[in-house]
Amino acid sequence: MVIFAQIGRGWGGGGGEVMLPGDFFAVSLPGVVTLGPGEPTPESFAPFGQVIAASPDGDQFGPHDAQLDLSRGIPRFYIMRLESRPLKFSSITHHASVTQCLGSIGGQDWYLGVAKPSIVDGATEQSGGGSAVQSRAGHFYLPPDPSEVCVFRVSGPKFLKLHAGTWHAGPLFKADAVDFYNLELSNTNYYKFITTFSLSGKQLFHLASNKSKFVRQFMTRPNPIPSSTVLLIVDHTTHYFKKHDGVAFVIED
Repeated sequence: MVIFAQIGRGWGGGGGEVMLPGDFFAVSLPGVVTLGPGEPTPESFAPFGQVIAASPDGDQFGPHDAQLDLSRGIPRFYIMRLESRPLKFSSITHHASVTQCLGSIGGQDWYLGVAKPSIVDGATEQSGGGSAVQSRAGHFYLPPDPSEVCVFRVSGPKFLKLHAGTWHAGPLFKADAVDFYNLELSNTNYYKFITTFSLSGKQLFHLASNKSKFVRQFMTRPNPIPSSTVLLIVDHTTHYFKKHDGVAFVIED
C-alpha cells in the first residue's frame, strides 16, 4: 500500500505551518490481510502436516500416528512457555531438516498460520514463475505466496505435526501465556554468533546464542580487537511479508 504525505515548509505569521504545492512524497505502508481460522482436520491440514488426536491405549502404530523425521540431529522434546503472542504476524518460518510437533498443555486454544512447503532442489528450479532463494542454512526454497497463507485454530487434546519445510507463524493465542510441548531437534532454532579476535597472533573466540547471554568467553587483557563476526543459522529460515510483499496478517476470531 502506498500513500502520499505532504511536507510543510516555512511558517505563517501566526506560527502555523505552511504547506507548499508539490511537497509530496510517497510512503509505503503494509497492507493488512484479515484471516479467519479454520478447523484442522486430517484432510484440511494434510498439505502442511498431520493432526494427531487421542487414540485408545494399545492401538498399533499406523498412518494416523505422527510420521516423524528426526534423523538429522538430536531430538529435543521440551515444554516451551510463550507469552504475549497476539493474533497477528508479518513473517513466517520453516525448518528444512526436521518435522515438528506442537501442542498446548491443557488443550488451550491456539492458532497457527501456515503455508505449504516450498523447498526445491536448486537455484534454477522454478514454480509458477517464482525464483528460488538460497537460505542461510544452504538449501533453496521458493518464497511463500501471501495469497496462499491460511490459519488454523487448534482446540482440545490434539497436536499438530508439521511436515519438514512447512511455513508456520505461531503459536499465537488470546491468553496471556500458554505452555506448549515441542518436538524438534536440539539445534532447530539455534543461532550462534562467532566473533574472531586477534591478539598477538592468537585467535580468541566469543560465542553467543540468540536465546541466552554469552555462553562462553575466552577473553584476555588488554581487550582484543574483533576481526570478524559470523552468524550461523542451523535450521531456521524466515520470510518477511512486510518487507518483501508489503503485507501483514491479522487473525479475526
